[in-house]
Amino acid sequence: MYLRETRRRNGDGSEVSYLALAHNERDPVTGTPKAKIIHNFGRADTLDKEALARLVRSISRFLDPAEALEASASSGGEMQVLDSRPMGPSWVADRLWERLGIGRAIFQVASGRRLEAEAVERVIFSMVANRLSVKPLSKLAGCTWVTKRAFIDNLAEVSDDACYRAMDFLLEALPQLQESVFFSVANLLNLEVDLLFFDTSSTYFETERLPDELADDGDDDSDNEEEEEEPLEEAGIRRFSSHSKDHRRDLPQVVLGLAVTREGIPVRLWTFPGTTSDQGIIKKVKDDLGAWGLHRVIWCLDRGFNSAENRRYLQRAGGHYIVGEKLRSDQAEAKAALSRQGRYRPVAGNLKVKEVRVDDGVMRDRFVICHNPERAGHDAAVRANIVAHLASRIASSDEMSAARRAELYGQLGTKAVFKRFLRRTATGKLRIDKAAVAREAHLDGKFLLRTDDESLSAEDIALGYKSLYEAERGWRDLKRTTVNIRPVYHRREDRIRAHVQLCWLALLVLRVAEIEVGDTWRNIRNELDRMHLVTMATSQGTVSQRSELTPGQRHILKRLKLAEPPRFFDFTPVPDQSPTPAS
Repeated sequence: MYLRETRRRNGDGSEVSYLALAHNERDPVTGTPKAKIIHNFGRADTLDKEALARLVRSISRFLDPAEALEASASSGGEMQVLDSRPMGPSWVADRLWERLGIGRAIFQVASGRRLEAEAVERVIFSMVANRLSVKPLSKLAGCTWVTKRAFIDNLAEVSDDACYRAMDFLLEALPQLQESVFFSVANLLNLEVDLLFFDTSSTYFETERLPDELADDGDDDSDNEEEEEEPLEEAGIRRFSSHSKDHRRDLPQVVLGLAVTREGIPVRLWTFPGTTSDQGIIKKVKDDLGAWGLHRVIWCLDRGFNSAENRRYLQRAGGHYIVGEKLRSDQAEAKAALSRQGRYRPVAGNLKVKEVRVDDGVMRDRFVICHNPERAGHDAAVRANIVAHLASRIASSDEMSAARRAELYGQLGTKAVFKRFLRRTATGKLRIDKAAVAREAHLDGKFLLRTDDESLSAEDIALGYKSLYEAERGWRDLKRTTVNIRPVYHRREDRIRAHVQLCWLALLVLRVAEIEVGDTWRNIRNELDRMHLVTMATSQGTVSQRSELTPGQRHILKRLKLAEPPRFFDFTPVPDQSPTPAS
């Protein structure tokens, strides 16, 4: 079936063409094809082209866009690629976002508020998806990323004002949103929340102000008169601290607290002022999780949180803890535990454990000494290198003057790894402390754990503490390898906290993807980046089509239990450009 055009020349020499819908039929006698008219459209110059366009659109509804493109190409039409952008990572993240109930939670919290819930949800997701991209961008640059470089379903473009309004909403609705998302994820993934791992870190924020300026609540140097009347918000949460885990004491910092499950799923991420004490952090975190009904949990904390006050606070309302003890601690209990005799027994892999009791008091704790032979060999090799280097540094010190030896001793003493094995004789000479070396050798491959829980076996305690690695892995993803929480230039305290929560949502999505696929998000993202959405223009219209799936992409979708993305996302026929007849 085709559109047939016939021409007739008038007596005055003008030519008129007629259009008809026809199809060919073979003559049963001669066997030659003949055109059979199905419908006459009349003269071409008086044709109702809008009616013809409606017919084309009606027929197109029953055609695959690829068939339309193929028909266009076979009829001599030109095809032009207008755009191509990666869609795989954002599309998969969007499906997980939906499955985890994050979008639904935002809708629920946004209901009844004077805002468009769907628009806010899409903007929040776009900022989270950007944190999961190859190179996370600022909010302003992220707007260009959404418009020109990425595919976000149901979000063609976004403005920086919309991003900031969405961040303000996110922070305002954060308590409800965090709780809703947590229980949605816990039910979906059947998470075990009886054992939570908690750790802290810090991060710094870029600023052009000096420390004394940040501590001042005076006006800033902006040319905007309205902003000059506002106090410096950095003084609220961004604090200069004498201790920075990032070794940037020249910049203001905040303290971050992260709680994860044994599977590594981030339960919640807290933001504290840069000078908050460990005791204040523990109380806040336990009270917040207690408000969710998570009272009877076992807290797994690293050595930095091991204090009597913290331990007793965690015991309230039935809580328990597993904390690491410093092997070189001055605490009498730790020394007594390490000095007790006993036999190690193997548990998992090459890990060995030995349980000891220090006293029989009512508030007594159990101590578990863990020993890893492989780690012991590593510790011995490292110590041998340190001692050898230290010996070379002091080899010719006997020939030095007393003042020069004292200066060398002071230089070496500034480094803890050297000071531990260095001693000075009564005459001021420098020597290797062989007794200290022997004491360190006794600690090779060991770590000491303390717990108040009587129901856990020594094996559960040791393996549970080793899972604290999941919290440490969360920090690596947040700060260095994937989400990249820095650099951050936010000035307002609320925007700082909102930025941190966007990173928490990104970490949640990527960790679920990693667990289900069994690979790192970096490898998953690299494979999905090859999935592109290509927009092409033809003589028949514009079509947006995804690229063919690779075997690696099919494997990822299968592990995530996700259907393949639609092959076509949009097909827009060419609009009719003919002038409208005058009435």
